[in-house]
Amino acid sequence: MVEMHKVIFQPSGRRGEVEDGKTIREAAQELGVDIESVCGGKLTCGKCKVQIHEGFFEKFGIESSMKHTSPLLEQEKKKLTKEEIESGYRLSCNTTIHGDLLVFVPEESRGGGQIVRKTAADIKIRLDPVIKKYYLELNPPTLEDPVGDLERLMAGLSDIHNLKNLTIDYMVLKRLPDVLREGEWKVTVDVRYDKEIVNIRPGYHEQRVGLAIDVGTTTVVGYLTDLDTGKVLAVDSMMNPQVPYGEDVMARITYAMTHEDGLKKMNEAIKKGLNKIIQNVTKEVGLTPEDILELVLVGNTCMHHIFLDINPEYVGLAPFPPATHHSVDVKARDMGLKAAPGAYAHVLPNEAGFVGADNMGVVVATEPHKKDILQLIIDIGTNGEIVLGNKEKLFSTSCATGPAFEGAQIKFGMRAAPGAIERVRIDPETLEPKYKVIGKADWHTHIEKIDARGICGSGIIEVIAEMFKAGIIKKNGTFNMDLQEKTKRIRKNEKGEPEYVLAWKEETSINKDITVTLGDVRAMQLAKAALYTGSKILMKRYGVNEVDRVLLAGAFGSYIDKEASMVIGMFPDCDLKKVKAIGNAAGDGARIALLNKQKRKEADKIARRIRYIELTVDPDFQTEFMMAMHFPHMKDKFPHIQDILDKIPR
Repeated sequence: MVEMHKVIFQPSGRRGEVEDGKTIREAAQELGVDIESVCGGKLTCGKCKVQIHEGFFEKFGIESSMKHTSPLLEQEKKKLTKEEIESGYRLSCNTTIHGDLLVFVPEESRGGGQIVRKTAADIKIRLDPVIKKYYLELNPPTLEDPVGDLERLMAGLSDIHNLKNLTIDYMVLKRLPDVLREGEWKVTVDVRYDKEIVNIRPGYHEQRVGLAIDVGTTTVVGYLTDLDTGKVLAVDSMMNPQVPYGEDVMARITYAMTHEDGLKKMNEAIKKGLNKIIQNVTKEVGLTPEDILELVLVGNTCMHHIFLDINPEYVGLAPFPPATHHSVDVKARDMGLKAAPGAYAHVLPNEAGFVGADNMGVVVATEPHKKDILQLIIDIGTNGEIVLGNKEKLFSTSCATGPAFEGAQIKFGMRAAPGAIERVRIDPETLEPKYKVIGKADWHTHIEKIDARGICGSGIIEVIAEMFKAGIIKKNGTFNMDLQEKTKRIRKNEKGEPEYVLAWKEETSINKDITVTLGDVRAMQLAKAALYTGSKILMKRYGVNEVDRVLLAGAFGSYIDKEASMVIGMFPDCDLKKVKAIGNAAGDGARIALLNKQKRKEADKIARRIRYIELTVDPDFQTEFMMAMHFPHMKDKFPHIQDILDKIPR
């Protein structure tokens, strides 16, 4: 018997049993994980580096260790830095597997590159940032006027710009003498809230820039923004480098609790990632990190605590209190972030233990508290957050949707990347599918080289909806095996589990049939039921049976088909014309707070006004969740899509 080992690849979430002695790269190829290898495994390019994570990972039930790999070769040492070797990096092309492994594929090693769809929306906001710039032309000191540099600067700001009682950041003070003389006593002074000098630049500088960052559980995105025009100058994004420590917030809280250096590792990982984004966006427009005068960050409460290096343990324990509800201002350098010498990072307030600053970003961007109509705002992600309300009252809650919408926990699920199936249609008569792959211009029936690798979140939702509409799966999520007589696409796999073949192996780049299994359907039922139940309980608390508008927020929410999402029951019935995808509203809210200081005060005020509902203690939760497991629901009516439901074979 060949010994088998469990190998899990992050951040893709792909996993499987691999034969003893196979290389990590071979395992990656088998499981549909694309790792760069320019030299073809000859140990000359060093492009296929991966990181082995050590320790017991409770979520996956495995003990991962460097001891489970072949010894480090001298050729590898030449391609890896000392720091990388100490951090568990190996070259996947020659490292063989001899035990269970959790393998992280860094951004630079991922073939094809992950697509993080978090573009910047066009927002209209009155520009009133916390940073103002003041230009000064000072007289140089003389023997008759040997006043100190700082006093000379302060006097100029007082006399010319009427700024009184200013303070100066210590790091700025250290540079002051050199900058004044470099600029020949002509300088641009950047002042925060007209109280503190956070930067001083030689000569006249027209531009002021800041950075808004959305730290999501799965993805991170930064928007470099011109503070004078509001224009987004550059956007950069990446998979959250904390993913190897857990795919969802509870997994990361558990990691922090069960590993002595767990919080430190995750904090250092996100700092490194954020600094990479800072480097990339500034370089793109010919600036440097020191040109960033202010940062605004948002993230759910767990992400908030980890990037602030605050113990997240108590967020995961009843009654789930965050370390702070209010917004936080901290020097960027104290967080380990690269920016101007005295720059601050402003973090929006948390609403509750599992509804954090990212949701406040959504609220700031959508302003339900200023509208008459009743809006249901769903931020779809690994940690789903929901807001219901209008200017009269606001409710919020959090749903543990898990990473299924991101492609994890799905047999052939993957992130949105080239090769991922993102659109699906199934003919209700023949049960034959057609699908569209990211990176291809047309449906698979119209192209020769398809090279499908897996299914991303939007594709998973559509294929489940299409299978339900075609009668392949029943209302309770079970397969209609009677249809085996009609098509060979419905079958049982090697484990005896029903599955539907979406793509035959000759259509793929992994030489395997890409299928949708009963387990995949169950994972989606759990995820969509969580969102529906959260929405339904908020509506009950509010005292309504319907809403005026549904807004789907989050990068993922922008790419799902709203009809398909209602067909499977991701949210209660609503006129599809009133269902709108609004993109990365959390990131938009961060940019708004970057551009208008009054919005920060508003966020602090609204965060305390929203009433948080803890779903797990609601007496109706279990019943509602059980009924929401059905497609689209066990009992609730969907008049706006009833014509679609009526056509489903019984």
